[in-house]
Amino acid sequence: MKNVASLWMTTTSGPSMRSDSEEQGGPGEQKASPVRPSFGKKQLPSIPKNAVPITKPSSPASAAQATNGTHASYGPFYLEYSLLAEFTLVIKQKLPGIYVQPSYRSALMWFGVIFIRHGLYQDGVFKFTVYIPDNYPDGECPRVVFDIPVFHPLVDPVSGELDVRRVFTKWRRNHNHIWQVLMYARTVFYKINTMEPLNPEAAVLYDKDIQLFKSKVVDSVKLCNSHLFDQPKIDDPYAISFSPWNPAVHEEAKEKMFTHKRRPEDLPKGLQVSGLSWVKPGSTQPFSKEEYPLQT
Repeated sequence: MKNVASLWMTTTSGPSMRSDSEEQGGPGEQKASPVRPSFGKKQLPSIPKNAVPITKPSSPASAAQATNGTHASYGPFYLEYSLLAEFTLVIKQKLPGIYVQPSYRSALMWFGVIFIRHGLYQDGVFKFTVYIPDNYPDGECPRVVFDIPVFHPLVDPVSGELDVRRVFTKWRRNHNHIWQVLMYARTVFYKINTMEPLNPEAAVLYDKDIQLFKSKVVDSVKLCNSHLFDQPKIDDPYAISFSPWNPAVHEEAKEKMFTHKRRPEDLPKGLQVSGLSWVKPGSTQPFSKEEYPLQT
């Protein structure tokens, strides 16, 4: 029994056992705490083996923070969570004429398209990509780059990038949101601003020769629309792309959409039915096509 007790003390205390004098200490000294086994401590869950960090330290301050193992390991996942929260805000805002989808490969890149319904850029369908800085939301404003450069005073004619920094000069955390950037990208096609343009030619024509400006805008809209069916520049399954109408593929989906509307007798009593929310052919007035009369 004596041998068993000594063996147990050796395995639990380890080779660095303090002597009696070290444990007791001198007068007035606190007694040292015994060594605790490692299995008693609370630990964060391990990082997945295939996890790829989204961010890298881009400043001395962030580099200092990265020396902390927890921050360096879990920071990218917090970033992705905040970006998904931003995307939820975009959905809740129900931005008119704007469709956007985060990339499959990186939450820092979103694909989008803007539909312009009236004004100088009417019938324009402009595909774009939102590039979010890797230190979001503490960095600069996200960038908006059109796939095909649009003829516009605030769009760079070479790179296709929209000037968003004139509005979001300093990105403020918890105050600015990506949905605001998207709304601005839509607004510039309805309210033309020629101050400090990225495309000086477009600005001069808008101020001095509006007819020639309109002509170039029409050509730009046609050019952008002609590239809608092109394959995305980025090999990403979530990159927005369009395909020509194919009855064998799309007709069935169209019929399901048209027949999905409930019949009046299937609706709760007392609910008024104003018809389908489509536009009557040849009219620009919304809700102008009614399938059933109003029920009282």
